[in-house]
Formats: sequence, structure tokens, C-alpha cells
Amino acid sequence: MKLPESYQELIAPFIVQARDFLEEGEKLSSIAFVGNFATGEMAPVLIDSGNDAGKDNSSLVIQLNAETINADFVLIVMEAWGLMKKHAPRHREIVEEFGSIGKSPYREDVVSFSLETNHGVWFGMTPIRPKPPSKKRRTFGAVNFIYADGVEGRFIGLLPKKARDGVLH
Repeated sequence: MKLPESYQELIAPFIVQARDFLEEGEKLSSIAFVGNFATGEMAPVLIDSGNDAGKDNSSLVIQLNAETINADFVLIVMEAWGLMKKHAPRHREIVEEFGSIGKSPYREDVVSFSLETNHGVWFGMTPIRPKPPSKKRRTFGAVNFIYADGVEGRFIGLLPKKARDGVLH
């Protein structure tokens, strides 16, 4: 399922802002934007990605904000590590050998976006590259989103449970 145009319009400014931060020499802070399409209300929540307890707390704060504003979307933006396409099929083997992707020599800096709505979750990830001529400034290219059916994890299932209305915004 392709990311609906209205969702693309919603997240485009966040992608631009993330790129601007990197191109200005800044690091991206992990952050969730919890929002309600109907009211326009949005609550930013910083994510503590330093350890499991911080991640669990952040997930809970996102869920509490989502309940408070009756959110129907959560956009998460974070700088992370990923594997290049040629190493991705060896994901489990690499984690077993090195303990994590971050500790492996195959890791690649990426910017990751996830958009959870009442109609599913879309993910986008793209490599972070140097922005010549600077060594401190970085950038990233286009972000292509894929629909992820049946995904699970700490930062999935953050929205209040409500009936799907059958309409994509």
C-alpha cells in the first residue's frame, strides 16, 4: 500500500527539517510527533534512546500523549544504524556475531521515519551521507516509505485503540 498523499503532505516538513539540521552540522534528536488530524493538535515527545529503560519510558509518554489528545498519528524521527542492502540478508548473523548492528563494521548511519496511523504503519529509512566540502555537515536523499503489515515493537501500537473508520485522511 502506497503512503497516501495526505500523509506525505503531513510528514514532508519534518523530513525537510531533519535534513536541514544535518546540513547545519547538528545531530538529530530522536523525537515523536503525536497528533490529531481533526483538531490539528500535536505534541512533540523527545525519545530517550540511551538504554532500554529510557526507550520504555519514552514509549509510555508517547502513549499517554496520544490518549490525551485522542491522536490518530505518531511520526517518529530518529538517527539510527542500519545495514547496507548487501548485508541486510545477514542481519541475524551479524547481530549474533557482534551483539548489535551498531557494534558491527557493516553499520551505516541512517535517518529513520515511522508513521503510525489507525490504518497501519509506514517506514522510511535512508543513508546519511557527508555533505561536501564539510566533514561535519551531513545530508540524506529521498525517503521512500513502505507499508509494514503486522510489525511489532516498543514504538508500535502507540495510538489509542479505536475503531477504524475506513477512510484514509
